[in-house]
Amino acid sequence: MRTHRNTVVFGRPFRLKGVGRVLPPGSYQVVTDEELIEGLSFPVWHRVSTAIIIPAEQASSIEMVAVDPRDLQAAQTATRPRTRPWHRSTKRTAVISAKLNLAASGHD
Repeated sequence: MRTHRNTVVFGRPFRLKGVGRVLPPGSYQVVTDEELIEGLSFPVWHRVSTAIIIPAEQASSIEMVAVDPRDLQAAQTATRPRTRPWHRSTKRTAVISAKLNLAASGHD
């Protein structure tokens, strides 16, 4: 058995399946346990559990909650800032709009 620990950051409040409340933004430790599959000619590890450490409902306590990695990924995706990429077509639209505004005001 081996254990991986990593930190995930949520920039906004979020929900996870199995947790009956909204969790605050912040850094959270995720613990993943894996076991070695025996009998192969090369090492293969199988994930057996994933858990996240969250603040407990009582002040100054924490709790470890089992979580499906897909639910964790969905929560991370949902809390990422939505940015609109600056594409060439967007720039062209802004330039055309500016020219139309100038023409309409008589300052072309």
